[in-house]
Amino acid sequence: MADQTDLTDHTNPAGAAAAETGPLSSAELARAKDAIDRVNATFSARVVGQEKVRTALLVTLLAEGHVLLESVPGLAKTLAASTMAQAVSARFSRIQCTPDLLPSDIIGTQVYDPRRHEFETQLGPVHSNFVLLDEINRSSAKTQSAMLEAMQERQTSIAGVIHPLPDPFMVLATQNPIDEEGTYVLPHAQMDRFLMKEIVDYPAEADEIQVLDRIGDGTLGQHMDKVQPAITTTDVMDLQSMVRRVYVDPAIKRYIVALIAATRNIEQLLGRELANYVEVGASPRGSIAFFQAARAMAVVQGRHYVIPEDVRELRYPILRHRIHLSFEALADRVSPETVIDAVFRMIPTP
Repeated sequence: MADQTDLTDHTNPAGAAAAETGPLSSAELARAKDAIDRVNATFSARVVGQEKVRTALLVTLLAEGHVLLESVPGLAKTLAASTMAQAVSARFSRIQCTPDLLPSDIIGTQVYDPRRHEFETQLGPVHSNFVLLDEINRSSAKTQSAMLEAMQERQTSIAGVIHPLPDPFMVLATQNPIDEEGTYVLPHAQMDRFLMKEIVDYPAEADEIQVLDRIGDGTLGQHMDKVQPAITTTDVMDLQSMVRRVYVDPAIKRYIVALIAATRNIEQLLGRELANYVEVGASPRGSIAFFQAARAMAVVQGRHYVIPEDVRELRYPILRHRIHLSFEALADRVSPETVIDAVFRMIPTP
């Protein structure tokens, strides 16, 4: 159970920055670049390679979303999550999901105090800035649903009392695609609440050699030192306020909506053969995810406006968990990425 350090006073120390309007200035972009460069350097000093994971975590954080990481064991998902949390001075909680995990183990519960003859609330580990749900698909559907309110409403309810979650707040969930025994498939409603789903690949041979070198010299392993924070949570909220002011041209918005609409009309655009592979297309949350993530990507790239390449670069992590494939697609080994590429080829780029 997480300790009871008060985090509610972090709700919006960057309120003044959030109140600003208008395009981002060159000074603000320079400040953002400096902060992002420091976070990237801190992350790379601890985690070898995994640039896609680093970008996914950073974009998700700046876009105020949640991320799902999928891979076989041993590819540094937990290390990447904890390192990013330490790099931004965030409080980090790790929850190992198991079939017997209860909702109260995540959100907290009321405990009777015999000395005072009253119940007191003990907040669960979800009341942190970064919450890692390790192997989320091993927890029961009831426990998974306990995260829905936290992820969407950014609050929990314990005995009828609302407890706001700290700001910034991000859920990082992991799942193993090869061990299916004793797992529970995440419901579509919960999958849709993840801004991005990133597939973590095996490291390159050069990166794996570097891992061995770092273990040999003691800079990686059980005795490695903690990460020195690169920025603070206040800096994170300042970056988030900048993201909300990034300019998105109406042509880009129409492009995003056209892409999402195309996933619902596969047969009209791409023919019956490919349509047979798709059961359900993306919901409007897909459009919102592209909009939010593209603005965050623009800030990461040092721009105050979104370009079509931002949308294209995010196409897999935004859509791969929002396009539901049929059993025929699984039998023919058709991946979501195949459908996504076909959709992007059909929709003209502005």
